[in-house]
Amino acid sequence: MAYKDNAILRNEALSIAFDSLRSNKLRVCLAIFGVMIGSACIVLVVTVSLTERRYVMEQIEGIGSNIIYANYDYDARHPPIRSEDINLDDVDAVEKSIPEVTETAGTRWMPVGAELDGNEAPANLVGVTRGFQEIRKLVILQGRYFEPSDTQSRSKVCLITSSLAKRISPSEDPVGKSIRLGDLRFDIIGVFMERVTSFGMAEIQRESVLVPFELMKYLTGEDKVALLYVQARTPNDVGSVTQSVARVLKSRHPGPSVYRVQNLEPMLNFADHIGFALRLVMLVIALIAMVSSGVGIMNIMLTSVIERTQEIGIRRAFGARRIQILHQFLLEALVISLTGALAGIALGLAIPVIIRPMLDQAITLQSSWISPFLALFVSCLFGLFFGYLPASRAANVDPCESLRYE
Repeated sequence: MAYKDNAILRNEALSIAFDSLRSNKLRVCLAIFGVMIGSACIVLVVTVSLTERRYVMEQIEGIGSNIIYANYDYDARHPPIRSEDINLDDVDAVEKSIPEVTETAGTRWMPVGAELDGNEAPANLVGVTRGFQEIRKLVILQGRYFEPSDTQSRSKVCLITSSLAKRISPSEDPVGKSIRLGDLRFDIIGVFMERVTSFGMAEIQRESVLVPFELMKYLTGEDKVALLYVQARTPNDVGSVTQSVARVLKSRHPGPSVYRVQNLEPMLNFADHIGFALRLVMLVIALIAMVSSGVGIMNIMLTSVIERTQEIGIRRAFGARRIQILHQFLLEALVISLTGALAGIALGLAIPVIIRPMLDQAITLQSSWISPFLALFVSCLFGLFFGYLPASRAANVDPCESLRYE
């Protein structure tokens, strides 16, 4: 019997709550709108955070996954010592002595003039060893990449960037043609591009030519490696491999030389800082919206308490307890915040779908089932928190005084 009485009381309280909210439609809609904006921001914060992290990882993997790179570091005060340069033997030693290494590559570059069919352009001539394409994940647009036979026979073959191809062979396929680089001629076997542009910060510039390292060694008369690439087996191995590469290079060159051995962690940290700032801004917006909506809910409830003072007194006179009055007004605050939260969640999930066609194809939007539940929980929590003061005030209304209130 008690269970049925409680059910009747709950249904009655819910009916009264909806009647009260319908009588103040404008104020209720404004409060719901504030909750909706805050809830949508919470959902979008999670979506932006996951998307930004995923995009950064895809960009880094496009440059090359699990990469460590090293170079001989010197300045004007300590001029370079030829015997301290990284060489091809160092490249082999790193690959053989560190078990977590899956691939290595050495590069060296120098400026050169390129000429094809009367069209000339300055270019960056880059000599690369066997593992370069695997590490840097170059995209071959036309033709092919170097084969072992090209290196063994010292064939004068090369690949050119798509930007250089457009400049020196704008209307024809350059593959198979002979290009003059400085005083020598090379056969073009392919056209390539970086999977993710390094904006000229690496050895590959917009107008670059790749040749086997053996040819670069033949042209310069030395096997100096300007930049050593090392690929670790897994992301977890990057830190230890970075330290191991530094030890191997120093053990092979025990002189005063200094080798700069780095990985892509600084880039990740920089991206994390940008992502954190973006998330912080959105969280502040969400917090402001939630506080504003909470103040709106409190204002509505306080006004409702004043307008319904006689009603509260009558209910108290007929036996309603303070806890029932408290629950009644908390229920009204919960209805407002719940309605706003559901609308905000729908908006937060719809915005990424709407803007997806406007974004770069490389950006993959990521979402999580946690964000709707988080937005719902926070919104209801704010609603109950800001609704408690008016509800407590209503519960403490004196029945005798309220019946005389006009």
